Amino acid sequence: MTNNKHSRTVGIIAEYNPFHNGHAYHIQKARELSHSDFCIVVMSGDFVQRGAPAVYDKYTRTAMALSCGADLVVELPSVFATSSAEDFAAGSIALLDRLGVVDSVCFGSECGDIEKLSKIASVLAKEPEAYTHALRAGLKKGLSFPQARYQALVFSNHLSAEEASLLESPNNILGIEYCKAIIRQKSHLLPLTIQRKGSDYHDTVLIPNQYSSATGIRKVIKEHEKSSLPRDSSFLQVPKPVKQMMENGYPLFPDDFSVLLNSELLRLSHSGTSLDIFADVSEELASKIIKQLPDFLPFEEKISRLKTRQYTYTRISRALLHIILGITSEQVASAKNAGYAPYARVLGFKRDSASLMGQIKKRGSIPLITKTAGADRTLPEEAGFMLRQDFYCSHIYQTVLQDKYQISRKNEFTQSVVTL
Repeated sequence: MTNNKHSRTVGIIAEYNPFHNGHAYHIQKARELSHSDFCIVVMSGDFVQRGAPAVYDKYTRTAMALSCGADLVVELPSVFATSSAEDFAAGSIALLDRLGVVDSVCFGSECGDIEKLSKIASVLAKEPEAYTHALRAGLKKGLSFPQARYQALVFSNHLSAEEASLLESPNNILGIEYCKAIIRQKSHLLPLTIQRKGSDYHDTVLIPNQYSSATGIRKVIKEHEKSSLPRDSSFLQVPKPVKQMMENGYPLFPDDFSVLLNSELLRLSHSGTSLDIFADVSEELASKIIKQLPDFLPFEEKISRLKTRQYTYTRISRALLHIILGITSEQVASAKNAGYAPYARVLGFKRDSASLMGQIKKRGSIPLITKTAGADRTLPEEAGFMLRQDFYCSHIYQTVLQDKYQISRKNEFTQSVVTL
């Protein structure tokens, strides 16, 4: 990729849920650190990795990214966008790699040290026998996966307690998974990291003149869901064009899917379908969900009631979302067999970056999809199924959106690619 005939391109993996000043800073620094001419973003669609609907639909979030420095946004297939950190990362890295034009991938992390993160990734990618034995023992004792992994890494003497503690921070975890995926896939991508600034990932309090967390911004959006955002909302720390899109946007939250979840659980129970066929739903968790069936709880309250030492909030949230979206363990395995990223679905691009699209068409190893009508029929069977699953997820999102706001929106097959 160092050939002078080709422009340099950096990849970013993101959810932009929603986009804020920290994301704009990340794009700017990624370009500088990688000396790149273009920036390609792999972004989750209408549902995100923590097992929830994105606060704004994928086209709105794509427009946010393009207005603030991204040149091209492609969608991470929904099967992996709503999966574990490991599969989320593997799908994203495979997609960037197969585009054929990306030189590096840049991500934010709490530690900001690529050597430390790469060392941990190397151990996890190789899965030494002593580590895997200790990991199984921890899980058998009823520890959550993060707890069991930490103990296994330290007790097997592969990492110090200080090194293993880096796995306690969410952005470090994803960064390590990106590095691990690069190693396992033998990708040419160069991993780069910048230290995350401002509020912590889970912070809900917004501090003036400090990069806000997406969690905190979503909290404010929800608080003003039935009214306009405050006139002076500089405390949100979002770029001006993004604020305008937020003011005109239609936000969704997990509890907006409560009726859909409860009705789907009733339908599955009535038909005798076992819930443990769905991704992230174990036999034990399925039993717990069925016991709650008559309570008809809101989505988030249902998660809180199901949460235990063994099952984290996010794990349960993903499990329930997979039930709504019909994503089974078998489908996830099939998507992996298809190579994680058998196509690149374009959500939007800048007009002045059209040459980048041309480069991808020449050098990429997967189809570049800009028109959805009939696209699934041009792909191999497994890939076509993945793309139809993406359509289905967006239709579910749009159904809830239209019901909540009583608006008419373009559907998946008529929505044009966002161009700015």
